[in-house]
Amino acid sequence: MIVSVPISPSASLPLEQSLLPETAEVAPSGHLIIGGCDVVDLAEEFGTPLFIYDEEHLRARCREAVAAFGEGVAYATKAFLCKAMAQLVHEEGMHLDVASEGELHAALDAGVPASSLKLHGNNKSEGELQYALDIGINQIVIDSHDEIDRLAKLVGPGRTAHVLLRVTPGVSAHTHEYIQTGQEDSKFGLSIASGEAANALGRLSGTEYIEVDGVHAHIGSQVFDVSSLAKAAEVLAKFFVPLGLRELCVGGGLGIAYLNGEVAPSITQWADAVHKALAKDGVSDDVLITAEPGRAIVAQAAITVYRVGTIKHLEGIRTYVAVDGGMSDNPRPVLYGAGYEAFDPAQTLSARPQEVRIVGKHCESGDVIIPEALIPEGIAVGDLLATPVTGAYGYSMASTYNRVPRPPVVFVAKGKARLVLRRETKEDLTSLDVEDS
Repeated sequence: MIVSVPISPSASLPLEQSLLPETAEVAPSGHLIIGGCDVVDLAEEFGTPLFIYDEEHLRARCREAVAAFGEGVAYATKAFLCKAMAQLVHEEGMHLDVASEGELHAALDAGVPASSLKLHGNNKSEGELQYALDIGINQIVIDSHDEIDRLAKLVGPGRTAHVLLRVTPGVSAHTHEYIQTGQEDSKFGLSIASGEAANALGRLSGTEYIEVDGVHAHIGSQVFDVSSLAKAAEVLAKFFVPLGLRELCVGGGLGIAYLNGEVAPSITQWADAVHKALAKDGVSDDVLITAEPGRAIVAQAAITVYRVGTIKHLEGIRTYVAVDGGMSDNPRPVLYGAGYEAFDPAQTLSARPQEVRIVGKHCESGDVIIPEALIPEGIAVGDLLATPVTGAYGYSMASTYNRVPRPPVVFVAKGKARLVLRRETKEDLTSLDVEDS
């Protein structure tokens, strides 16, 4: 059992239900229900750690994105991708933004047509570009002069490449430096201010069999202030309007609430701010305005469920609660100090008066999921703990560090759970080893 650490009454409030997936409700027993399925039962059936996604939440956010931005709005698959996710996004009318040959293959394998795909990446290989052209991809987002050289060698009669040019608008998003991408000092895109973007457009326009559809920009991720996104749109508009191109992509990056007390703008509010900024600066109604939300589609759709394995109370220091996952299924806290809440899905609405440090099972002192987590009183070995808002950059950034298998992923809807990614096995972890001849 955990030794209690005094916390002010206001700090021990239950988890805010706004952080849970859209269909979440609490049963009279206190158990969390998502998509009509009891989370405690799911943990017993599929084991822990376990990612649980609310399918209706995913569909609702896709529909909102399509309504807000219209034709061509693309889901940023780097946030979370598997065949079931690709199929769902495509069914709801979104395109898919892929950033590697692997993501491209996964989308195609899911049955998504090449006409609904666009290829990103700051260092695409000749092989990746060749693959994209072979399957007739909708668009390639050009990120450098080197990439223009590579692409120019691959196009020809009967093989025209449709491209967007990624530019850096010189706007710094108010977010962690590792997920800022729109400032001048960035590995992504070509600078508007320096003239490199204009030079690249000139090269592209003068290259036979390359069709420039438009311009693309993305200023960063986890951006809460839509004014930053609107400011980037203003800079883009001034550059874009004289070009006479048909498409302007404003990227993604919309922030999501992860903690009690946080409030984030909706996809609709983001779209409204961007459209107003572009219209004010002369972007005509016949220009196709597209976007690439990722986190905003999937983050709050999922929770991760763990089981407590060890509790250590260090008198006068802190209490450690170790769970059966960690940095291998959620590296964000280690990478950029991302914050999360914790709760017991068997007593969802309980107060959380105990402060502990929730850690994983990996051989790293830095394997910390939540440094100062608030949890219900009496959590013991064998109990469940869950972290909400783990639908983005959890599974997609997962590793097999310490040879810990990656967790399964379950989609829930209308009282039914379907396994969309099985748990890795010990055999999977050695499947790439080459036996001595």
